[in-house]
Amino acid sequence: MKKIILMAAVLLYSGSLVAQSLGTAELKNLKESFNNDAYAKSIHNIVSSNKNIKALAYDASVARDADDFFKYRVDVKGITDQKSSGRCWMFTSMNNLRPIVMRKYNINNFDFSHNYNYFWDILEKANLFLENVIRTKDRDYDDREVAFYFSYPVGDGGVWNLFYNIAGKYGVVPKQVMPETEHSNNTSAMVGIINERLRKGGNEIREKTAESMRVMRSGIEGDLYTNLQKIKMATLKDVYRVLAICLGEPPTEFTWKFKDKDGKIKTVKSTPMEFYKGIIPADYNPDNYVMIMNDPTREYYKIYEIQNYRNNIEGINWTYLNLPNEDIKKAAIASLKDGEPMYASCDVGKQSNTSAGVGYMDPGIYNYGQLFGIDMQMDKKARILTRQSGSSHAMLIVACDTDDNDKPIKWQFENSWGPNAGRSGYLNFTDKWFDEYMFRIVINRKYLDNKAIKALKQQHVMLPPWDYMY
Repeated sequence: MKKIILMAAVLLYSGSLVAQSLGTAELKNLKESFNNDAYAKSIHNIVSSNKNIKALAYDASVARDADDFFKYRVDVKGITDQKSSGRCWMFTSMNNLRPIVMRKYNINNFDFSHNYNYFWDILEKANLFLENVIRTKDRDYDDREVAFYFSYPVGDGGVWNLFYNIAGKYGVVPKQVMPETEHSNNTSAMVGIINERLRKGGNEIREKTAESMRVMRSGIEGDLYTNLQKIKMATLKDVYRVLAICLGEPPTEFTWKFKDKDGKIKTVKSTPMEFYKGIIPADYNPDNYVMIMNDPTREYYKIYEIQNYRNNIEGINWTYLNLPNEDIKKAAIASLKDGEPMYASCDVGKQSNTSAGVGYMDPGIYNYGQLFGIDMQMDKKARILTRQSGSSHAMLIVACDTDDNDKPIKWQFENSWGPNAGRSGYLNFTDKWFDEYMFRIVINRKYLDNKAIKALKQQHVMLPPWDYMY
């Protein structure tokens, strides 16, 4: 009798999990819910005849009192433009260093060659991809790690550690030494060609591996590793060729001429590495500059490292200390008070009006739920876990305004979308927006409190490269 009851319970439970199709009753219910809603019927004509839903949901009153007065603001030196490329992480990292170069050489304007570092970034990423293919050569194509690598072999994206890796190996040069080209400004076509060639090379590596396994099983041994490296180098030669044709070849040494503030013509002869070492602060390294992040899905005061998230074999992975927002804000304000801007990344597309003349971000600036009469509220943790929100863009934090108790009210980004975007190239955002859509900053550890510094000493928690945040 007990067995019959148990089986009935199992069947009942299993039956409740059977997928339900939309039948006549369900469709009738949905139709009635709409037709009985007077607001939905009245708003239908407005929304259906207007292609710009974002404009309909916009609350102009939120940004009406926006101003550019900040209690703490660092020395900024003009706006750059990454054009149609995903190199925000590179631009932001370099924007942080530009004022140092201007002070050193007594000049009003300066920019680095992003094209130079982009060339090496893509080439190094290509090598890393092929080495990962070699490392995972014995696994099936549908293995999750293998599939992850082949899904997008190389791309423009990155974070601060990628700039540190590539600049630390190849140095930097002024913009005039290796100017931008059409394909550094608009990267998608070139990257698509490179990825197609890399997938071909990766497939050749796996086919050679399978062939060698068959040969070895028949009693004839071959030098598999040597053969795979030959395939890798043949592939990299083609990648280098595409990069050199599209971007030009990077210089090994250069001569840079400029006019300083006093009107004097100056000449600098250098190598990219010598130039880099001559402009970075003495403590510019991951021991002193650390990434701190607000990820409410994970335990705070823990260090997390993303496996294989770098651009070269010998480089450092993306690593961060997870902290509450309040701790991040205190450290950020301390940095700004000391005149030091910070690399930062956020979900720039959420609740933000980045159009010319506005450049304002606040959680209430667009109310899609009110427009459609639906509940869209989720907290930051839920938005991350459901992939509704994640960091999408890097910018430099350059300013903060606080109240009489020194609590933050609003902040400001220096962006890299040119001077015609936002507030002449800058974006202002409220402290509430910081809470919801700010994710990480790179900051000198001297601005962290003792609890955070102590947490930096612990062992890293390793996360897979396909983790939901990355």
